[in-house]
Amino acid sequence: MKRARWLTMATILFCILIQNRPLSADEPEIVTDVAVQIGKVTQTTLRRYVMAYGMVEPQPAINGKLPASSKIAAPILGILNQVYCEEGQRVQKGTRLFELDTRTADALIAKAKVAVDFAQKNFARKQELIATDNISRKLFDEAEQLLQAARKDLSNAQTQRELLQITAPLSGTVTAIHFKIGEAVGLNAVLADLIDLDRLDIALRVPSQEAVALNLGQPVKIYAGTETQNGTDSKPVQESKVAFISPQIDPLSDTVLVRVSLDAGSGVRPGQFVTARIVVEERLQRLAVPIKSVVTNENTSLIALVEGERAKQKMVKLGLRDGNFVEVEGEGIREGMTVVTEGVYGLPPETRIRVVK
Repeated sequence: MKRARWLTMATILFCILIQNRPLSADEPEIVTDVAVQIGKVTQTTLRRYVMAYGMVEPQPAINGKLPASSKIAAPILGILNQVYCEEGQRVQKGTRLFELDTRTADALIAKAKVAVDFAQKNFARKQELIATDNISRKLFDEAEQLLQAARKDLSNAQTQRELLQITAPLSGTVTAIHFKIGEAVGLNAVLADLIDLDRLDIALRVPSQEAVALNLGQPVKIYAGTETQNGTDSKPVQESKVAFISPQIDPLSDTVLVRVSLDAGSGVRPGQFVTARIVVEERLQRLAVPIKSVVTNENTSLIALVEGERAKQKMVKLGLRDGNFVEVEGEGIREGMTVVTEGVYGLPPETRIRVVK
C-alpha cells in the first residue's frame, strides 16, 4: 500500500517537472494561426434615425388647397341613368361623371315653363290696363308677383335638374365606382372615389418618446413596404422632408401623427404601407468600423487591430450606430487601420492570424 502511494506521488511530480521545463533550441514554438476576415477603420458621416411606419394617403386640405381626394356622393334620391367615367380614368374638374334619371325633373321644368309663359302674358295685359287706369294697382301687383313666383319655380326646377348631373369637384383619377346603371341611389350615397395621384403624402405614426426628436424639414427616406431592415436593404423610393407634426398625442396608441409629402410620380399608391427613416442627428467625419468587428463583454467593447500577421485587441468606446457601421473612439485609432471582422469572437488578446480573402 505504501509502495503504491509513493509511486503515484512520483508520477505526479514527474508530470509537473515535464510541463514546466524550458523549451530546448531544437523544439519549435507552437504558434496559434487563426483564419479571419478584415475590414477598415473609415472616416464618414453617421446619422441617427427615427424609424416609423405609415400609409400613403391623399393630401388633406392645407395652405388653402382643397383636399386631394373626394367621395362623389349623390345630392338627391334617384335612379342612376348614365355613367360617363370608368375606373382608372383621369378627369378634369367639372367633368360630368354621372347622371340620375331626369324624367321627373324634365316634367317639372316643362310645367314651370308653361306657368311662366302664362304669367308673362297675364302681366303684359295688366301692364296695358294699368297704363289706361283700367285696372287697380292691387291686381297689377298680384300679376307681377305671380310672374316672379313662376320664374322662381322654373329656376328651382332647373337647379334640381342640374343636381342630377354629377361632376368632378377636382382634377384626379377615378379609383372606384360603386353603382351601376339602373340602380337606386340614396341621398348622399357614394357613387365613386376620386383621388389626385399627384398630391399624395404619408401619414406616419411615431411613438411619442421618439417624436420629441422630430422637427419640421428633417430629411426622410421612404421605402416601399416593411421589408427593409434599418433602411439599408433596399433603395428608397423617394427622399422627402417632414411637413407636419401633430401637436397632440393619440391616447390609444401613444403615437404622434407625422406627415411627409411625396413628389408627383413617386411610384407609390394610396393605401400602400411604407417605412420611413427620419434623420434626427448627423455626425460629420467620425471614425467608424463594421459593427461585426466589435466584441462587447461585460460593458467593455473591443476591436482587434491588425498589424502585419498579428491581431491585437484594443478597447474602444462606442458611439452612434448607422446601419452596418458604428462610431468608435480609442487611443491610437486612425483612419485606414485594419480590423478583424469575421472571426473576431474568441480571439486571444494578441495572436497570429491568417487573412481569408
